[in-house]
Amino acid sequence: MAQRSSSYFHRAIFPVIVAPGHENVLALAPEFITPQDGHEKQDSEQAAAKRWLKAHAAEFSAVDVTVLGDDLYSRQPMCELALQQGFNFIFTCLPESHSTLYDWLDYLKANGEVKIIEQRRWNGRYQEISRYRYLNQIPLRDTQPALLVNWCELTIIKASDDSIIYRNAFITQHEIRVDNVGEVVAAGRSRWKVENENNNVLKTKGYHLEHNFGHGQKHLSSILVTLNLLAFLFHTVLQLVDHSYQLIRKRRVTRKTFFNDIRTLTTYLLFDSWQHLISFMISQSAPWKPRNTS
Repeated sequence: MAQRSSSYFHRAIFPVIVAPGHENVLALAPEFITPQDGHEKQDSEQAAAKRWLKAHAAEFSAVDVTVLGDDLYSRQPMCELALQQGFNFIFTCLPESHSTLYDWLDYLKANGEVKIIEQRRWNGRYQEISRYRYLNQIPLRDTQPALLVNWCELTIIKASDDSIIYRNAFITQHEIRVDNVGEVVAAGRSRWKVENENNNVLKTKGYHLEHNFGHGQKHLSSILVTLNLLAFLFHTVLQLVDHSYQLIRKRRVTRKTFFNDIRTLTTYLLFDSWQHLISFMISQSAPWKPRNTS
């Protein structure tokens, strides 16, 4: 008789600081998607994101922050909450989920009110056309009161055959102009760094985020994930400001090799400090060559 087994999994949102043109991301405090005390409804990604905005808005009150998110976030309650907490936003906005907004766009396009800009460039292999469309102050939904948002779209086309390489659209409260539409789109597109430079690194580059380090009875799994994120954050800061760390990371090439070396060294040797360990790795990392005794 086959035995039944139980599977457990945990979900969380991992906010990070990203910027166009910058490879590194800075991990922020996570928010776990888990049923809240006193709530009968199952928790959701949107609810967790709203909790995070409310809990951490004060930490960013001295700077201008734009929140990025996919199409799931481009709903009026989330947009209004971001604005109430002092954030701007750039959220993906797809036709399938925003029929009212795109009906307005079709109407205003027919009246010549949608602005269009085209730029050509050689990408090293072929000529491509970047076509921007944008419009300010358009209703986000049909239910009143409707938030007025600014919309922009980028379509990248291969010039030789008119095939579409990329297309996406965004809504924001940043005023969109001919001189900044490219910057707004670049900021919106940098959301992919959350997946590429954060989630993918944590899953496949030695942090083993998806590994079950411990389920626990209450908060163990959340604590272990948070410690993992703290390690990633510290490594990122070291990569940005510490010359010794930059040097040894460059020599060891991959994160996995670097972590494996640390694991091996600390198994057999005792170091006074982190800096002692890094200094040892730098001084001993050159390949050993036998002396010529002839």
